[in-house]
Amino acid sequence: MNDGVLMERRKFLQLGLMAGGMAVLHAALPRVSSAQIRTVTLEECLNLSPLDMAQRSEMVLQSWNTLRQAVSEIRDASLRQAVFEILDNPAPTFIEPLSSEKDRKEVYRRLQAEGAVDEIPFDQFLPPVDDPRQSPWPFLAAPGSGYQSHHAYPGGLVTHTALNTMVSLSLYEHYKTVYDFQLDRDVVIASQVLHDLHKPWVFQWQEDGRSRAERKLAGTGEHHPYSVAESLHRGLPAEVCVAQACAHNHPGFPKDEEGPVRWLKAAAALTGKDPVRADLLDSDGKTLPLPRRMENFVCHLGDHDWVLTVPAAKWVIEEMKGIAVKDYGLSEADLKGRRFHQLRNYVFSQASIMTLYHVLSTRGSDALSHTVRSIVIPA
Repeated sequence: MNDGVLMERRKFLQLGLMAGGMAVLHAALPRVSSAQIRTVTLEECLNLSPLDMAQRSEMVLQSWNTLRQAVSEIRDASLRQAVFEILDNPAPTFIEPLSSEKDRKEVYRRLQAEGAVDEIPFDQFLPPVDDPRQSPWPFLAAPGSGYQSHHAYPGGLVTHTALNTMVSLSLYEHYKTVYDFQLDRDVVIASQVLHDLHKPWVFQWQEDGRSRAERKLAGTGEHHPYSVAESLHRGLPAEVCVAQACAHNHPGFPKDEEGPVRWLKAAAALTGKDPVRADLLDSDGKTLPLPRRMENFVCHLGDHDWVLTVPAAKWVIEEMKGIAVKDYGLSEADLKGRRFHQLRNYVFSQASIMTLYHVLSTRGSDALSHTVRSIVIPA
């Protein structure tokens, strides 16, 4: 190939990537750097609910706006409405038909037959909820994962999902620029926005400031099959449900594909559906529908923030314990109770674990301690 032609093609691709990718990110990216953090005392922290903390956070609110903007761009009106309804009230409506113990036992037996509930005894099957038509916590206030894991703070689910959605949309744009084809943008957005929709139910905030401990269902965190079941129960398109199921693993190799197949079977069992007839699995019930859609992989790739955010959370939480003792006078016993949990919840909700880890990794422990004190004033 002529070197001049090769150079022109390289320039074209670079410019296309910059124009396409940056246009999406610029439109969606929260202006976190300009966020105004509201300083409080430790005693004030103790009186704030998780929703209070999330609503005080400019970072969380900007991410929430980003998420809603993405959903507003879903072209299919019925899908767009369904996703907004879930964001506004991520209620576990799929358990409405399971109001009696008899019905729950029947579903539990179906899951047992699939080997999906080996780690959940029947008396711990399904998280508690007063009314399956109303989520116990708003999407806005929920953590992004378990209390020792990524985005574990009020509003963490919003920041986690917003970033994932931007990553997925960036992949959509870059595939279009480099390979000259378009994926189903509605599926890309809906599957990523909804991939953790039942974390407000599964990771309910507790009185001591921690979130509920999660159990495993079908070999993964229970929030995942429950979230797919909710989408299935609400009648979302099969391609959205399948892509959503791929958030935790991809279907590129047989061993990996066993994951989404298992989770789709669990979701079908939870909702009383046949996974093949519902177009969740191929005719033999052993793979995803063939040929496998590329949106499935994009949802999986978009949910890879955890590779950094999980260890970052581990390291920052340990640093926070030392700061709590040294700067706030908390005892070792306090580190296991509400005072410490409320302190870290507020700090993380206002600054994010990732921003704090950036401070730690670039400027050190003293700078991190100073940053924390600028958010919550020591007594």
